[in-house]
Amino acid sequence: MRRLLGEILVESGLSPERLKKALDLQKKRGGRIGTLLIRLNFATEAEVLTALGAQLGLSFRPELGEIDRELALKLPITYAKKSVVIPLKKENGTVIAATSEPLLLTTVDDLAVLFGAGIELCIAPSELILDNLNRLHSEDLNKAEDTAQEMEEEDLSFLAAELEEPTDLLEATDDAPIIRLVNSLLSQAIRERSSDIHIEPFEKEVVARFRIDGILYNILTIQKRFQASIASRVKIMSGLNIAEKRLPQDGGMRIKIGGKDVDIRVSIVPTAFGERIVLRLLYRESALLPLEQIGFSGENLTHFNELITRPHGIILVTGPTGSGKTTTLYASLSKINSPDKNIITIEDPIEYQLKGIGQIQVNAKIQLTFAAGLRSVLRQDPDVILVGEIRDAETAEIAIQAALTGHLVFSTLHT
Repeated sequence: MRRLLGEILVESGLSPERLKKALDLQKKRGGRIGTLLIRLNFATEAEVLTALGAQLGLSFRPELGEIDRELALKLPITYAKKSVVIPLKKENGTVIAATSEPLLLTTVDDLAVLFGAGIELCIAPSELILDNLNRLHSEDLNKAEDTAQEMEEEDLSFLAAELEEPTDLLEATDDAPIIRLVNSLLSQAIRERSSDIHIEPFEKEVVARFRIDGILYNILTIQKRFQASIASRVKIMSGLNIAEKRLPQDGGMRIKIGGKDVDIRVSIVPTAFGERIVLRLLYRESALLPLEQIGFSGENLTHFNELITRPHGIILVTGPTGSGKTTTLYASLSKINSPDKNIITIEDPIEYQLKGIGQIQVNAKIQLTFAAGLRSVLRQDPDVILVGEIRDAETAEIAIQAALTGHLVFSTLHT
C-alpha cells in the first residue's frame, strides 16, 4: 500500500500541526496537499518532490546534469511546458525524462508514443525543467527558422512519395519524413495565404486541402497508411492527447516562418474513416492592420472613422467565414484605443492579444457564454465593448441594451 505524502513529509521534519492546517485547507478548497504546503510556506518544492519521489519510487534530481539536446528538442515546447517534462538521455533503449508532475498519468504514454521507447521518469524542480527547456529551444530558434525556410522550397508530392512502409506506427510518428510533410504543409499554406488546412481521411486515401480566398483546393493525396502518424504529429504540436481517438479535440499552436508569427487553431473530430483535422491559420500581421489598409474606399473610411468614435451605439460587421470580420474589428479597436477609454472584449476564442484591452475568453463548460460575459462586463464600467459574435436572441438583446445606455458596442453576425 502506498504511503501518504503527508506521513513521509512529517518523517522528514514537517510538523504535524502544519500538516493538519494544510489538510483542513484541502478539505475546504480542494487541491493537492503538496501544492498547498508549498503555498503556505510549510515546505519547499524540493522537499515535497523528494517526498513524492519516495512515495512513487522515483528518484529526485536537484540538478539535471548533461542533457541530450537532440533528444530533448524532439519534444514540442508547448507539450513539454504544459506537462513540465524534459527528456534527458536514452540508455539501453529507454528514454529517461525529468518531470515535476509525476502524477500526470498520460505523460509516460505520450512520451512512449513520441519516442517509440520505454520511459523512465525521475523528479526535478519545475523551475529547473522550464529554465532548461527555454534555453534549449532558444538556442534552436535560428536553426528552426532556417529549416522552415528550406522546407518552403520542397515539393509536397516528393515528400509524400518519400515515405516508406512503416514497420511500426510509433516509429512512423517520429519519422523525419512525417515531420517534414506536416511542416511543409504548414509552410506552403502560409505562403499561399490559406485560411484553413483540411486533412481529410477517406476509405483508401487521405486528402490535404487548402482554403484560399474562401475556396477549397485539393493540394495533395497521401497514402492511407500514414494517416494515424500525421494525426499524432499534429496532436503533439498542438498539445492534444495522442491516445484519444474517439472524442473531438480542440487545441492550438504558434509557429514562426520567415519571420512571421502565425497562430493555428486545431480541430480534430473522429469520422467513419479516421480522424479529420482542420487547422485555422490566424495571421497576426493581417489581424493587426490599421483601418487604412483594410480595403475601405476613401468615402467609406471617413464615414466608418466617424462611426467608431461616437460615444455610444452598436456597430455590426457581417460576412462569411474568413471574410475579415475579426480583422476589421481589431483594426477598429486599435484605432480608438487610448488610456482614457475602458475597452473590454468577449471572444471565442481570443484570436490575438491586444495591448491595453481587457479580453475575456468564452467558456461554455462553466456557463461563461457571450450573454453571461456581457452582463458581467457591463458592471466593469466599460466605454467600449466587443462581443465576438451575436449567436442568440439573449446576447442580441443585452448588446442592444448596452448600446442604448451609453456604451459603444462592436460585434459580428455570421452570414
